[in-house]
Parts: sequence; C-alpha cells; structure tokens
Amino acid sequence: MFKPRAIAVDIDGTITDRKRAINCKAVEALRKLNIPVILATGNIPCFARAVAKMIGVSDIVICENGGVVRFSYDGEDIILGSKEKCIRALEELKKHFYIELLDFDYRKSEVCMRRTFDIKKAREILKDFDVKLLDSGFAYHISDKAVSKGRALIFISEHIGVNLKDFAVIGDSENDIEMFEVAGFRIAVANADERLKELADLVTPSNDGYGVVEALEFLGLI
Repeated sequence: MFKPRAIAVDIDGTITDRKRAINCKAVEALRKLNIPVILATGNIPCFARAVAKMIGVSDIVICENGGVVRFSYDGEDIILGSKEKCIRALEELKKHFYIELLDFDYRKSEVCMRRTFDIKKAREILKDFDVKLLDSGFAYHISDKAVSKGRALIFISEHIGVNLKDFAVIGDSENDIEMFEVAGFRIAVANADERLKELADLVTPSNDGYGVVEALEFLGLI
C-alpha cells in the first residue's frame, strides 16, 4: 500500500463539481489529513489562497497551472512563468478569433480565456510561440512552456523536503498531466480526461469530490 507523505489536489472538477460547487464531503476528508495538502489549480492566487483557508488545509498552493506558487497565506507569490510571452501569443490569437479574457488583471504568469474558439486551430497558430494552450475544462489558458503543475510540484517538494515519489496527486484534466508524470502515486477521479486516466494508478468509481474521498480512503489516510 502506498503511504504518501504529502498530497496535491486539483480544485475545479476534482473537489468541485461542474458548477464549481465545492464538495463538503471532500472538505471534511481533507481536513482529517496529517500530511501537507497542496492545492493545485489553474485559477488565480487569491482564489487558491481563499479556498485553502476555507478548507483548512496547509497554505501551500500551486496557481495558474504552475505559473505561481505560494508557501504561506501571508507570504509572497513566487512567479515562475512569463506573462509577457503569453500576451504576445494572445495578440496573435486575436487576429484569428474573438477572445473573451478572464481575470486578466489578476493573473501574474498566464492568460485565461473563455472556451469559445477551436483550440486545435489555436494550437496550430501558436506552434512557433514559446507557450502552450491548455484546456482546464473550465477555461483555456495560455501558459509559458517553462511552467506546469508538475514543475511547480518539483519546486515545492524541494522546498518542503518531501521526495516527489512520496507525493500522491489527484486530478481531472489535461493541466494535471505533468503533475501526474512526476508524482509517486496518481489518482484520477471518474470524470477525468481520458489521457489523465491512462496515466493514473487509480481511477475512482465516483466523480469529483466523492472521488477524492474514495481516493483518500484507498490510501488509508481517512
């Protein structure tokens, strides 16, 4: 049985449902853990910190798909990605699509957009830019190629002194793939992207937050 020394959990689509309602059963379960719980999200830092505080887990958060990390509620955001690269890519996309931006002024390392255009065509347009275009299932994100949730997890593991192979991770979408590639044990909830399920050591029977509870039970943490 794998016994993690720390756990990283995605937020949207993992501890929340498709309507972004948080699962109280998952919150109760995460509060019982006696190991560090890192929330890993594509959302902005202030949102991630607020969710961490509300849930009552450790203050360590991965935000903006790995472009920003923070180690304490009152600490400084550590910016790992270049928003300037993403803005240059955005300007190119605007030549081809109508773009609706999300949280632009609050994002420090990436650009977030509504899912209103053909992402395959957009990726082809941006193939020569030093960025990647992610689909979180809730929004599209232009991110610096140099960052990912996986690389942010490496950064955090070195900071807190927990080996990556001692991390369990739980997620649902393609922006969790790199995190799955570096962690010791990978769990996909039932509603996860098929590519993520292929990488997973365990796929839970239930969706989102109920799947998180099942995952923690499987690991013997609750």
